[in-house]
Amino acid sequence: MSAAAPPPTDQTIVKLTYRQKVPISSMKEIIQECLQDKLTGKQYEGEKCAEAARLLSDTIRDRLKALNYERYKFAVQVIIGERRDQGVRMGTRCFWDSNTDNQASATFFNDHIFAVATAYAVYFY
Repeated sequence: MSAAAPPPTDQTIVKLTYRQKVPISSMKEIIQECLQDKLTGKQYEGEKCAEAARLLSDTIRDRLKALNYERYKFAVQVIIGERRDQGVRMGTRCFWDSNTDNQASATFFNDHIFAVATAYAVYFY
């Protein structure tokens, strides 16, 4: 029988200051601006929504990267749908470090479409 390995004694714990962590307010502002810029005045076209969501998520991710926070990876999810006076519920689950990681979400509505964009800022150790 082999003995169980002892627990590691040298653990690295990263604790960022509030100035080093990506602020939720900046993330939310960028997401909202992108949604407004790209979707204002648009109507729902089912065939084009997948491409529009991809382009919008790329735009948001690029703008977040331009904030120049070192060691952060950004993941963005955008959902665009037709507005038919129905409710929509969304949920996400993530496993992350609450000391370093963040997430922000914003929504957009007009008479024809709705959009929800969520961005995740994950610190890369």
